[in-house]
Amino acid sequence: MSKTTIRKRIALTAISALFAGMLTVASAPVATAHNAVGQANVDADTTGTINASLFVATLNSTGTAATQSVHNILTSALGFTSKGLLAKDSSSGTAQTATVLAGGQLSLYAEVSTAVGFSVTGGTLSSLVPHTAAGTATYNSTNTAAITSYSATLATSATGTAVIWTAPSTAGTYTISMLTGFPIDANASTYSYPTTSSMPTTLGGKITVTVVASSSGGSYSATYSACNTNVRTLTENTSSTTPYPSGIDSTSSVADGGNWFIDFNLNDAYNANLDPGNIVVSATNGALVNIGTDAGATPAAGTASTDTSYSNGSDHTVIISQPTAGAPLTTTVTITYNGTTVCTKTVTIRGKVASLEVANIGTGSLSSQAGSSIWIESNAGTIAGLPAGLFTVVAKDSAGNIVSTPTTLGSYGSVASTLTTTVQSVSVGTRSTGASTTGNAHYNVGTWLCGSSAGEANVKIKFTTTATGEVVESPAFKARCADSPYTFTVALDKASYTQGDIATATVQFLDSKGNKANSVAAPGASTWTMPMLTAVDYASSATAVTKADGTMVYKWTVGTTGTFAAGTYTGVISYTGLVASTNATPTYKVATGGDTTTNADILKSIVALIASINKQIQALQKLILKK
Repeated sequence: MSKTTIRKRIALTAISALFAGMLTVASAPVATAHNAVGQANVDADTTGTINASLFVATLNSTGTAATQSVHNILTSALGFTSKGLLAKDSSSGTAQTATVLAGGQLSLYAEVSTAVGFSVTGGTLSSLVPHTAAGTATYNSTNTAAITSYSATLATSATGTAVIWTAPSTAGTYTISMLTGFPIDANASTYSYPTTSSMPTTLGGKITVTVVASSSGGSYSATYSACNTNVRTLTENTSSTTPYPSGIDSTSSVADGGNWFIDFNLNDAYNANLDPGNIVVSATNGALVNIGTDAGATPAAGTASTDTSYSNGSDHTVIISQPTAGAPLTTTVTITYNGTTVCTKTVTIRGKVASLEVANIGTGSLSSQAGSSIWIESNAGTIAGLPAGLFTVVAKDSAGNIVSTPTTLGSYGSVASTLTTTVQSVSVGTRSTGASTTGNAHYNVGTWLCGSSAGEANVKIKFTTTATGEVVESPAFKARCADSPYTFTVALDKASYTQGDIATATVQFLDSKGNKANSVAAPGASTWTMPMLTAVDYASSATAVTKADGTMVYKWTVGTTGTFAAGTYTGVISYTGLVASTNATPTYKVATGGDTTTNADILKSIVALIASINKQIQALQKLILKK
């Protein structure tokens, strides 16, 4: 059979394979197709993409050279080893990176369904395993290119191939390429079998290898290590998007009796696990610590402020506990590896409730326990979903840390001895759900029950911890009761203003009996006519409630917009919802800035001067006559 006939038959086989879909087009490999150096090899038969995934044995040889089995690659590659591999990224496609010692060896393997070849820019190839046991391997003269014979059995299934690359003795950057498919001639009509001088046409895998003269591994690297605080263990916090350790400190808080955790992983400059060493964890202020080495399990609580472990620091967890139940703890935890500090974290475990701070106190409505959501929002900030209230209370431990007080922790109530017929009970209806001051979840919101008569009482509330029965009382606070707004008056802070001044208007609302009105019922919408004044913070809101003393305060600028004319003016203020009330009509004077002297002032000064001169003349005459 002539060479031409052989070539045509090879081409025909290749073209048939193409039409049958057996020459797989390279596609993106699985994102995490490689394990870390020192961990088990990837199974090429279940991971990656046929013809488009090139794998490196991540197990390091304990002998003098890399190792591989001769056949079958798909079932035996898990036992392959490399020699001198220091680092390997997690990809398996055409953008891979690796670091290896000079003269080291990488054991490479892949799953293919077509012709395959390997090409390197430095170093040498050896131990090329063909597709089948009967196949052959061919190298170029410098062993920088190698191909395996193509088998017709690939028409029905993919199989494995493997090769060993020996790194140059000179440090530098080199590439390893896996090429698949068949070359095609210039007129794009004839396919041919590849040779070392006419390699396959499709780039299926590529590794950029950095060859180093010596390893900088074995020493702690902050860049490739992680250490972060957490409020739950790995099994409670693992997800596809939450790696362990996450490297991000938790922003949560830990209540009395809870535990903090520190997740850490210690790696060297090649992102490889450190060799086993002495790990020491120490904590200040008597905190109890314990090192857990089983990632995913909650370590047992510690019994001392220092704990040690001899390990490589891979996927470890430290548990941090209070030395005394109920006592707040702030501690700084330091982790060292062979004497080098690798992590320092400060955490707080809040103690039991030790004090209650009552604030944002309004005025209640007669014969009612109703509060006002507008009151709470305008004084404590917008608290979505909270009911109406008359005051807020924040619980704190003995160190001043905010303590969340859900119903599962305990209950609020009145201190009975402080109640009167005016203020008959105090209750906290909405409980805190967090301990951060950046939001509103740390607030508890309460009200009190008013009797039928206006007045006030100095009352206290208490918190009882269910588990221990301990009771904490608040300081006394003034709870006032009054009826709804009925009449009003308006007072300006000054009788006269100069252009550009700020005028303050205070509206005092009274109930039907002359008491300062409550902060539950809104006075309603209003209209203001204030000549020569421009509102700064006045808004006619029908839902706004008064301050605890029954007042609303507004500010105005004097003559800063429009045409200004000095003079005396009278404003008109009306609250249309207060049908029993008349309009307020405050009078005020406005003037331009600079010299405000009038002609009358000048005439008055002249008259006074003449009178003074006349007196001096009379006195001089009397003095002359005496002589």
